[in-house]
Amino acid sequence: MKLPRCLLVVAASLSLAADAAPTGEVLREFVYETAPYPECHASTIAETPTGLVASWFGGTKEKHPDVGIWVARKEGGRWTTPVEVANGVQSDGKRQPCWNPVLHRSRSGALLLFYKVGPSPETWKGLLRTSSDDGRTWSAPIHFVPGILGPVRNHAVELADGTLLCGSSTEDGGWKLHFERTRNDGLDWERCPSVPDPLHGELIQPALAVLGPERVAAFCRSRHGTIFRTDTSDGGKSWSEPHPTLLPNPNSGIDAVTLRDGRILLVYNHADGNWGNRSPLNVAVSKDGDVWEAAAVLEDQPNREFSYPAVIQSDDGLVHVTYTWKRKRICHVVLDPAKLATHPIADWDRRLRPIPK
Repeated sequence: MKLPRCLLVVAASLSLAADAAPTGEVLREFVYETAPYPECHASTIAETPTGLVASWFGGTKEKHPDVGIWVARKEGGRWTTPVEVANGVQSDGKRQPCWNPVLHRSRSGALLLFYKVGPSPETWKGLLRTSSDDGRTWSAPIHFVPGILGPVRNHAVELADGTLLCGSSTEDGGWKLHFERTRNDGLDWERCPSVPDPLHGELIQPALAVLGPERVAAFCRSRHGTIFRTDTSDGGKSWSEPHPTLLPNPNSGIDAVTLRDGRILLVYNHADGNWGNRSPLNVAVSKDGDVWEAAAVLEDQPNREFSYPAVIQSDDGLVHVTYTWKRKRICHVVLDPAKLATHPIADWDRRLRPIPK
């Protein structure tokens, strides 16, 4: 019986077979094998001086009151046992579910953990915990003022002037996209106006790619079968009118990172616009964010969920991707971006699954 590829954990003494991984794949492993909860989702990853840190929400089921925020650290080549670092216990003792953690290591050295608490996305409240020891211990939660959520799903980007730019969105009264800025690690905030959406793409969860000192592209999840893009040239204070890209989006989360060689790397589900179609999970690269090349297929099992990727480039130049693996575990894949075998998207479509016109 052939095991799922994510069960092939790669260590220094173990290598993947040539037909078991896409070109450029260095490592594939689970962040954990067992957990005291049945479901997990929405991972995030950051690099610290002592190793990688990953976080996600886990519990009985998404929206269940027992869902909390869990963290594991990778040190000495191994992931630590996950621990719950935040929950939604209220002042009256009742508990609400936690959602969508986002890790960011600030230039100040602090590790920031943003997350949301509330019965549903329409009622989310934004919170922040910080760590001064690379995720071993955490501060008490900081509650944001109404209207501030912090980065809603994808990692924030730190601009040249030290501003932390966060992609955010709301889902009450329709999906609306906006951005938030902070200069002091989340203590004070500026909320920028909602981004106009004349095409009614219904956009949320922007993934940010830095293009210059104040230039950033945001690639957004939508309800209309394609990834949308909007740009800023003033550090996120104002944004262009969003427009659809040529990449599909089956109403699922995406993430992006600007590589050191200037290319944008995007992780997403290259599937048609049917809701819930979250396989395959793919990697694409682009020099400008307009013309894309296929770079890797991380997962491709029909009727399975591989979703909500998070992606960073570490100091050694490698790319780290974490994602939801069938809602049961968090998978961690490491790629060497210099060795990715790229192909025109049109060729990739024919070999994978064409998008209906």
